[in-house]
Amino acid sequence: MKEDEEEKPEGVAEKALRKIGVKKGQRVLDFGCGSGNHTIPAARVVGKGGRVYALDKDKEVLDGLIQKAESLGLKNVRRIDTSGDTEIGLDDESVDVILLYDVLHSYYFPQADDRRKLLDEIYRVSKSDTLISVCPTHMETEKLKEEIESADFYLESEYSGMVVVHGNIEEGQLLNFKKGE
Repeated sequence: MKEDEEEKPEGVAEKALRKIGVKKGQRVLDFGCGSGNHTIPAARVVGKGGRVYALDKDKEVLDGLIQKAESLGLKNVRRIDTSGDTEIGLDDESVDVILLYDVLHSYYFPQADDRRKLLDEIYRVSKSDTLISVCPTHMETEKLKEEIESADFYLESEYSGMVVVHGNIEEGQLLNFKKGE
């Protein structure tokens, strides 16, 4: 990555993904990917041998994301359309990394039961050593940690630094969880 790219949102996101442990060859689920602020950087990090699943309920945004990935020569991005429910159309224990950036909060999932259903589905598609990375937005961090830990995940690490939120670069944190045994 060139120095001037590091100052752009995609460069900042790529750097953060590498720091939290995303690696070549992994399968990444970007849940609620939107326009791909993290999908494109994740696709670059995992490379040709990896795959990024871009899941969103906005079909037009997904269309644009897939067109952008193709124009960049990224052939490792697969779209997953959803109606906005918590079901993920992937096999059990099939994902190495799950990005829950700006989705696990009371705006998209107003009821704690809905967030728990999503976390149960995340648990289902997670391998035993899956990294679940959460950007805590629109919800108090301690409450979010409690909800995730109550779904049999444990906090492994926290990343503090420059992150991308709503397409903007800002100082923030990523909470990184692992699946409990």
